[in-house]
Amino acid sequence: MLTWMDSLKGRSLMRLASFTDEEMLNLVDLAAQLKARRRAGVRGDLLHRKNIALIFEKSSTRTRNSSIIAARDEGGGAEYLTRPDIHFGKKESVKDTARVLGRIYDGILFRGFLQKTCEELAEFSGVPVWNGLTDDYHPTQILADLLTIKETFGDLKDCTVAYVGDGRNNVANSLMMGCAKAGVRYICCTPKELWPDEAVLAEAEEVAKRNGVDIRVFDDPVKGVKGANVLYTDVWVSMGEEAKTAERIKMLRPYQINMDLMRATGNIDGKLMFLHCLPAFHDFNTEVTKTSGALEVTDEVFESKYSRVFDESENRMHTIKALFVSALCDRKGV
Repeated sequence: MLTWMDSLKGRSLMRLASFTDEEMLNLVDLAAQLKARRRAGVRGDLLHRKNIALIFEKSSTRTRNSSIIAARDEGGGAEYLTRPDIHFGKKESVKDTARVLGRIYDGILFRGFLQKTCEELAEFSGVPVWNGLTDDYHPTQILADLLTIKETFGDLKDCTVAYVGDGRNNVANSLMMGCAKAGVRYICCTPKELWPDEAVLAEAEEVAKRNGVDIRVFDDPVKGVKGANVLYTDVWVSMGEEAKTAERIKMLRPYQINMDLMRATGNIDGKLMFLHCLPAFHDFNTEVTKTSGALEVTDEVFESKYSRVFDESENRMHTIKALFVSALCDRKGV
């Protein structure tokens, strides 16, 4: 039988701090249950006659497809809406769009630029709104990351995650908070110019302290990753920052995850994995890497036995499904 906390019913997810530690971890557990249910061949009706609007300002492979299949697997529907498809933020305000779509749909997943836009949708739509990515946070990604770590190591405790790269982007912000809430030690290896925002860091440190773990920031990646069980990275140039590509490549080249950095953990023969939210510039088959070569991770690491990136990618679907089900499903008869 599927189980989840009653407090999740009708809830939006703006960022991981929106939920208690217990609620966040319960979502990870529900995702694991739903994953097992799907692998057993069960296509249920937990979302029967529930319809979800997918408002996307940014392109997507994982979030878009994960959301559509997550809804479909449990008898629901999802409609993909881009800016050219609707009047969102141009001919019609975000507030008005929210009030229109809230009358039609049971929930909204937003993937876009401003955190404020996501929060305005939640304020005025009257239905649950989930943050599928903004410039500030990426909570659905970190739920999938925590599920992947738990599946691989059996537990989240006694684990150290080292993020290497741009330490103040949306993934790094959410990963830091997710680790703090899960009781996972978090290390950020990043140039001083890209250290986490002071307020975001302070908030996560308070949560980490409560859960008996620490957060540390290093500008020396070799020193920073020592003892890590998970090496995690993201692209060096986020969407909307393409003009900074050359600058970022030069700045972050020393932070590339390669086999030497994997060995620097001291766990190369033990408890160690590599994660990346994808897409990854690891080979020579993209427009960028044809001229610059591998960027944030080498092909050797990406294709190695340590890599769990496609498990992590699949888990986006199961954790997004957990959000939909916990917020929209009537638990009667489950």
